[in-house]
Amino acid sequence: MLHIINKSPSSSNALANCLRLAADGDAILLIEDGVLAALVNTNLKHLTPATLKKYTFFVLKPDIEARGIIDNILPAIKLIDYDGFVELTLQYHPIQSWS
Repeated sequence: MLHIINKSPSSSNALANCLRLAADGDAILLIEDGVLAALVNTNLKHLTPATLKKYTFFVLKPDIEARGIIDNILPAIKLIDYDGFVELTLQYHPIQSWS
């Protein structure tokens, strides 16, 4: 399953709710303000080492670049472009958007 998160964890429970219901091996894509969850130096502890191993995390590179935080992303999270986004939607079924 592909989970898409588009809200910052500081303003929404979307990521926390997703992590509570996601299954081992699911993919989680952070887009829009959801990319803020991927920051290395965040006080929000949603993306623990155990969580990063349990799921495959992706972040949309254009959204990271737009926010000027590309150098501060957790190394375990894979950066993808729009083509990669499309590939994920073809690879994972079903797709759940969280906001």
